[in-house]
Amino acid sequence: MKISKQNAEHYIWAGICDGWHLVKNQELSIIHERMPINTSEVKHYHQNARQFFFVLSGTATLEIGDKEIILNQQEGIEVPPLTPHQMFNKSKDEIEFLVISHPNSKGDRIIVD
Repeated sequence: MKISKQNAEHYIWAGICDGWHLVKNQELSIIHERMPINTSEVKHYHQNARQFFFVLSGTATLEIGDKEIILNQQEGIEVPPLTPHQMFNKSKDEIEFLVISHPNSKGDRIIVD
């Protein structure tokens, strides 16, 4: 079955950001996310999941450890397990990106104070 934003399971996070589950099983998660201007997720890490973030549109800022990395459209970066990270939209446009997690990151997220 073909999957798209139109038929994928949708959820809202941070009260304003969107996520669409494109693939959702124990071994793999692929989520298409949208973040409006001036939004961010909470700083966290995953105990087991390795993640890859790939920007589809816009310019995202991903803080990994103590480094801030700018990801432009069609750029991505891998985040290993146990590595604190936080996604920001500091740009003047909304951003859309893919988050690919192996294994699935559900229940694996630890918030960093």
